[in-house]
Amino acid sequence: MESDKGRILVVDDEASIRRILETRLSMIGYNVVTASDGEEALSAFHVAAPDLIVLDVMMPKLDGYGVCQELRKQSDVPIIMLTALGDIADRITGLELGADDYMVKPFSPKELEARIASVLRRRDHKSSANTIPNFGIIRVGNLKIDMNKRQVHKNNERIRLTGMEFSLLELLVNNTGQVFSRLEMLQQVWGYVPGRNVDTRVVDVHISRLRTKIESDPNNPELILTARGRGYLFQRIIESEV
Repeated sequence: MESDKGRILVVDDEASIRRILETRLSMIGYNVVTASDGEEALSAFHVAAPDLIVLDVMMPKLDGYGVCQELRKQSDVPIIMLTALGDIADRITGLELGADDYMVKPFSPKELEARIASVLRRRDHKSSANTIPNFGIIRVGNLKIDMNKRQVHKNNERIRLTGMEFSLLELLVNNTGQVFSRLEMLQQVWGYVPGRNVDTRVVDVHISRLRTKIESDPNNPELILTARGRGYLFQRIIESEV
């Protein structure tokens, strides 16, 4: 019987990890498909049309970076990367290529399950309790932000945003002028548990990607500003159109 919680593609060349994740995720109601290398992952993606991908970095044939890069040419499917790489620069490479989040091996399956649930809640357009919902169309200069369709157009051309990028933009736009710390963003957008020692670079990379897509000059942003030592805010006064 097909689960209605969603379909997850687990990609890892370690059979033990595939087996553990398939068992655990299936037990809590997900439909799970697995792949053991990058090429198999791309094939499985087209056949299974998953709602989310758990993607290992170090794999034969095509590594996780290559898979992520290929997927982002055609899809906004949420991607959580698994990495055993020790260098933080290597870890965030996946984020820069379009991944939504990452976890470092060895990881807690329970924590991964929480991350998956949070990302899929965003897919289902559920806002956090602290976010003011806005279901109209927001126009800011040459940008048109459709909160219903979760789409952004710049100069009348659609910009491809991942679900996490849109959720981050939504949080900032719905609270124009309010500064959010990186930890607050991780809690409200990514669903991280408060008080944990987390890598806030995840937020910085997503802000950088978002600026590249929506700002006229990403190096001198006018919309998403940095409040030095505090976090980020959306600067412009906006007008709503319902």
